[in-house]
Amino acid sequence: MISSLLAMAGFALVGAITPGPVNVLALRHGSQARRRVALLFVLGASASYAAVVGCMGLGARQAAALAPGLAPVAQWLCSAYLLWLAWRIAGAPVGTMEAQAHGAAGPWRAFAQGAAVQALNPKAWLVALSGVGLFVLPHGAAQGSALAWFCAVSLAACLLGVGCWAVAGRALARWLGTDARQRLFHRGLALLLVASVAAMLA
Repeated sequence: MISSLLAMAGFALVGAITPGPVNVLALRHGSQARRRVALLFVLGASASYAAVVGCMGLGARQAAALAPGLAPVAQWLCSAYLLWLAWRIAGAPVGTMEAQAHGAAGPWRAFAQGAAVQALNPKAWLVALSGVGLFVLPHGAAQGSALAWFCAVSLAACLLGVGCWAVAGRALARWLGTDARQRLFHRGLALLLVASVAAMLA
């Protein structure tokens, strides 16, 4: 059991901490001067990922097998939303960090954004599907308990992985003291987001 949990944890952490749309947005939230907003974004994204894992374990794989044409349509719709977010980030206003903090999304809006972006993230669904195939389905009659453990481990791994990106953004806050650097940062994040979408569609 311990070895299985360690394998689950390693798999989930790699999936959560590698670059992707959610982590790019966590970096941006972390760079702003409001820790509570960044924390709630991380919580929203992590709770949403645990729900994605649960959905995959409870039957999303069978649904995809019954309607194979649904997966490409969903992937393109999710990608369109993420590209829209990239456009919004590239054109985000610049100014002092204090002004950005006052104009930024509220804490619960950040929680909802984290949950929505994770739910619409094809990477999250693909990683969850792979994990369910590796750690849940082989357990036969014990699939229910295996899925519960995998959801819990995935939640913890996502909190750690996405949280690391938010902390990295916080470390950048002092460097982002000029309008030019903020503009460069926003455009760099937008390019990272576009690149992550392109990699998922490749």
